[in-house]
Amino acid sequence: MTNPPGNPPGAVLEAVLERVTYANEETGYTIARVATERSGNELLTVVGPLLGAQVGESLRLTGRWTSHPRYGRQFEVWSYTTVLPATVQGIQRYLGSGLIKGIGPKMAERIVDHFGTDTLRVIEEEPGRLVEVPGLGPKRTKMIGAAWEEQKIIKEVMIFLQGVGVSTSIAVRIFKQYGDGSIDVVRKEPYRLADDVWGIGFKTADTIAQAVGIPHDSPERVKAGLRYTLSQGADDGHCYLPAPNLVSDAVKILDVPAELVTTCLEELTADDSREASVVREEIPAAEGTVPAIYLVPFHRAEASLAGTLRGLLATSGNRLRAFEDVDWPVALEWLHGKTGAELAPEQAQAVRLALTERVAVLTGGPGCGKSFTVRSIVTLARAKRAKVILAAPTGRAAKRLAELTGHEATTVHRLLQLRPGGDATFDRDNPLDADLVVVDEASMLDLLLANKLVKAVAPGAHLLFVGDVDQLPSVGAGEVLRDLLAAPDIPRVRLTQIFRQAQQSGVVVNAHRVNTGQSPLVREFPDFFLFPCEEPEEIAALTVDVVARRIPGKFGLNPRRDVQVLAPMHRGAAGAGALNIALQEALTPAREGMPERRYGGRVFRVGDKVTQLRNNYDKGAAGVFNGTVGVVTGITPEESKLTVLTDEDENVDYSFDELDELAHAYAVSIHRSQGSEYPAVVIPLATSAWMMLQRNLLYTAITRAKKLVVIVGSRRALGQAVRTKGAGRRHTGLTHRLL
Repeated sequence: MTNPPGNPPGAVLEAVLERVTYANEETGYTIARVATERSGNELLTVVGPLLGAQVGESLRLTGRWTSHPRYGRQFEVWSYTTVLPATVQGIQRYLGSGLIKGIGPKMAERIVDHFGTDTLRVIEEEPGRLVEVPGLGPKRTKMIGAAWEEQKIIKEVMIFLQGVGVSTSIAVRIFKQYGDGSIDVVRKEPYRLADDVWGIGFKTADTIAQAVGIPHDSPERVKAGLRYTLSQGADDGHCYLPAPNLVSDAVKILDVPAELVTTCLEELTADDSREASVVREEIPAAEGTVPAIYLVPFHRAEASLAGTLRGLLATSGNRLRAFEDVDWPVALEWLHGKTGAELAPEQAQAVRLALTERVAVLTGGPGCGKSFTVRSIVTLARAKRAKVILAAPTGRAAKRLAELTGHEATTVHRLLQLRPGGDATFDRDNPLDADLVVVDEASMLDLLLANKLVKAVAPGAHLLFVGDVDQLPSVGAGEVLRDLLAAPDIPRVRLTQIFRQAQQSGVVVNAHRVNTGQSPLVREFPDFFLFPCEEPEEIAALTVDVVARRIPGKFGLNPRRDVQVLAPMHRGAAGAGALNIALQEALTPAREGMPERRYGGRVFRVGDKVTQLRNNYDKGAAGVFNGTVGVVTGITPEESKLTVLTDEDENVDYSFDELDELAHAYAVSIHRSQGSEYPAVVIPLATSAWMMLQRNLLYTAITRAKKLVVIVGSRRALGQAVRTKGAGRRHTGLTHRLL
């Protein structure tokens, strides 16, 4: 929001930000309450782009006074800058807000009691004098001085970046990446931001580039736009884009002639240096070939994964040699005695396959005995003293795998011991010491992670992928499990028989009904319900009521720990974003005296359920990864940190300027729920999510539940999800490379 051209200059309001009552993370639109010297105890309302401003900061707001028909007089903000406070109360609030590491509310009070209005000058010019304050030693004084200097540099960077249309939160990320060189990079190489800084895409970099004078038809801009279009394709799951699709998509994004885009693409693909960013390869298709354009990491990973799998299949070594001449009827009878249950023919076939083939795939839907089959494989292997490793893509899935098999399991990331930068400790040169590696929830494996994993399997070891191919494919690029099943040389077993006990479960029966295009039965089972309603706002309100009151009341489940809302999409009144705000208010409301921390449009409180939004190899013992879920256990303003206990039972600290990596997880998208299992699942279905309503999406949501499924929403939306087969295949070349 800016002052329209030709209008008189805006009014200026100097105020302290007291609280934020609403903030839209996507648009930056904020409603806040501020105090001024003249307003006394009465707070004023300001509205506009205030995202990034922190409670306690003194702001210089430019805008105009308006009158809202319902809310009365308010100040419409066009732009703002932060200024240092001048009053004792303002200085104390500013220092105690958590902006300066080493100072919390109590220490801020002590410092201001000692130095009064001279406080900020002392920190700026004579920071050594802070030791005069009781409780402040040299070590903490030094930390405060360093944090103050960093804040000063950040402010300079922010002033420059605000001038080219960048929000405060993005300015902080740019500063963290480039430090003192931030302004130089932004001026001279703005498109680097899209590659280097998490959360900055091409569009933001493009806005900055135009503000610093880079021409609209610059080859630098077009090449950056092509790389961005490919990365968008990867975000949608594609390992490559066909050249015609890439060009047409880039033309729409860049608004330049197709001839210019084609020329720039030819220049990019002609670059065979080590710095090359894209690769062109002809990939076989139904008719002829497809000119496939890959980003280099995906091309390397796909070729490497296929080559390694072929190598594992062809090796003459065998680390499970004991099963080459085993008497299988005797072995299976022994297993029957050990487990007390008899394997169905399909399960027995899968057991033999896993223990005799170097690479194998086991797939099947819920209630078909995948877990018992895996347990049987592990039991037999361990009986022959084999070294067995069990892994899954998420912490929850690994825990469940350990419970089902009685054998330790870990996440793939921890198994490989990924280091900062993403390189694995275990790889081709340093393979895992295992005779059998079992990977559960393999539908979640994206191309890059699958490649890292398979490279770490020792020649002669056996590798078993276990998963449900009818679920949604991985969040990351590729559809590895589906591609493996499409390659005729990869041994596989598909379990199809639903066991009698599972036939009593509405969750299992309805998952299979949905998967075959039949409507779920919503009145026949005590563990599957439909609460019909139509309007998104009504669906959202009823969803909150079901989670916070009805399920705990009827089933005794904990609404935060045991119940998970799975939404088809993030946006909209019944989307995960809005539901998180409503569920937080119902389950973890603000409490007097309890610390909380606002970042952008989110407020974090102790007890909040949260999820990690990106892979961060520098956090925790072995990195924290996209999709990791946890609970906020502490907020410490004086150390500017928030602590999360993850579902892998690890305490991970986040500094306040890293909170853009976290989002609330009371409600998550169905895509983000893959690999997890919850006692109860609530699925809001609104017709406003029409384009997302597909069979494999609903099937995935239902199969995440162990005990209970509640669908809240429109019968029409439910029918659409059941009828719609789902999106077409992703652009991948793995199956072709395995032929």
